[in-house]
Amino acid sequence: MSQIQEGGDGNKKPVKKTPNDFMFGKVIGEGSYSTVYLAKEVETGTEFAIKVLEKRHIMREKKSQYVMREKEVLMKMNHPFIIRLYFTFQDTDRLYFVLNYAERGELLDYLHKLSSFDVPCSQWYAAEIVHALEYMHSLNFIHRDLKPENILLNTDMHILITDFGSAKILNKEEEIKPEEEHHTQRRKNSFVGTAQYVSPEVLTSKQVCSSSDLWALGCIIYQLLSGLPPFRGGHEFQIFQKIQKLEYEFPDGFDPLARDLVEKLLVIEPTQRLGCEELGGMEQLKSHPFFEGIDWEHLSEQKPPELLPYLPATKDNPDELWSRPGFDDKRIVELITNNVSDNLSITEDERNKRLEDQKKNNEYHKFVENNLILKQGLVDKRKGLFARRRMLLLTEGPHLYYVDPSNKVLKGQIPWSEDLRPEAKNFKTFFIHTPNRTYYLEDKKLGSQDWVQKVDEVWKTYYGDKKTKDGSKNG
Repeated sequence: MSQIQEGGDGNKKPVKKTPNDFMFGKVIGEGSYSTVYLAKEVETGTEFAIKVLEKRHIMREKKSQYVMREKEVLMKMNHPFIIRLYFTFQDTDRLYFVLNYAERGELLDYLHKLSSFDVPCSQWYAAEIVHALEYMHSLNFIHRDLKPENILLNTDMHILITDFGSAKILNKEEEIKPEEEHHTQRRKNSFVGTAQYVSPEVLTSKQVCSSSDLWALGCIIYQLLSGLPPFRGGHEFQIFQKIQKLEYEFPDGFDPLARDLVEKLLVIEPTQRLGCEELGGMEQLKSHPFFEGIDWEHLSEQKPPELLPYLPATKDNPDELWSRPGFDDKRIVELITNNVSDNLSITEDERNKRLEDQKKNNEYHKFVENNLILKQGLVDKRKGLFARRRMLLLTEGPHLYYVDPSNKVLKGQIPWSEDLRPEAKNFKTFFIHTPNRTYYLEDKKLGSQDWVQKVDEVWKTYYGDKKTKDGSKNG
């Protein structure tokens, strides 16, 4: 963990790095006892991610063993899909870990943006995780906190597994004792990590093994395709109960090969999970039909597929319903739907009159902050393969509120900006694209183009003139 440089006497001497060798920039990540900064090495201009750990906090929280273990694990690993530790150094108050800079951020951010991935993307990233786990387990390391948040993406969109603070080194001399598990310190009523991905043997205080990472892999594959982790609940204890009972369901449209793989990974008994040593090891996992076509030997050299959302045909929304040779769904909708839009320009008196009527007669007025509702209707707001019924309210301002119509609770807003863009996929489905997320919405009354036209009309009212004056895209 040091550089070699020519000394004045002609001998090679190791030179320790110090904080002065780097220019520290923005914060790109924060943990329970660390902060990660984007930094540039002064001498070479190379960008790194530097994890800075406060010594006082580590000592106070009794995290020294985890910090030292993370350093030990990272120093021994060299794999294209695992974060690399280049240097470590310290000063009076802090420890510094100099790591790869993952330019594309967290895999979780892309899941939030797209809601879910299509089958080729899910297959690819699951394969990269398997490739990294096979290497990691061959060195007798287990991660124990594998989740989309701890999977970063480099500039070429390959994964970099990070955050080995919870890792364990398995060997004959060191037995993992249940009371040492920091995942479920129930006596302290605390939980370090993410509840949705923890394996049942951790919850029942049994010995942890490499198969615990296979459980997390099953949860991740489920989430990549469906948009949500398999075990969900209002609080952690409820999630733990579901994990121990293996209580989860596959949503309509879930890929059948992926389902078979997930069912072989989410098994209560660790020795019965596909990929564990008792069932033939990782080669058996890699041979599963879900991974057909994966070139395991050259995975890191190939270009990952473009990230696309998973919108399979279902019995309620068959993709092929309006398909025609030579036309995509959006174009067919535009051709068939009447393209007339209402004029938003009304007098102040007319607006006030409509607003008074809205206050008296529209039960959803209380959710829109006294803004005039321009269009409203029930839609299914999708997150991957899951959907929730919402009342969508387009108002002046502009705003796009969505309300739970059963419980009459405001659930949130779709954020407006100059970059917001509506798009009709077919007669039912339309998208609202924002810089950080694409919202997938379904109108059961086949009114997707009506929504797109009205949102686009409101967008032009508030942003159209500015865009034209700026010389950028004309709304």
